[in-house]
Amino acid sequence: QVQLVESGGGSVQAGASLRLSCVASTYTFMTYCMGWFRQAPGKEREGVATIDSDGITRYTGSMKGRFIISKDRAKNTLTLQMNSLKPEDTGMYYCAALRYCYNLKSVDYWGQGTQVTVSS
Repeated sequence: QVQLVESGGGSVQAGASLRLSCVASTYTFMTYCMGWFRQAPGKEREGVATIDSDGITRYTGSMKGRFIISKDRAKNTLTLQMNSLKPEDTGMYYCAALRYCYNLKSVDYWGQGTQVTVSS
């Protein structure tokens, strides 16, 4: 059973930073591509960033340059550092375990989500 447990969401002003964390098992980190997704109110869930077992990262759209995905294998923790936050970054953020980093539809497991709210 793969479990992904997120933390770190909250409410901030535009321009601020937040750091999201996702704890998973060693097996999960060794087996899956890990990623972050988000879902804004009334919109479909979208990929934010992924990181593979070799540490190669991929980013989507407007998040590139502002968000940084990383993982700490010793702590079995996936992190998303979000900088220069904008109101349009508001949404529920999900940690995910994917079969393939190049295919954002290959998610096998989702975390429960953590809410991020950015006010102007």
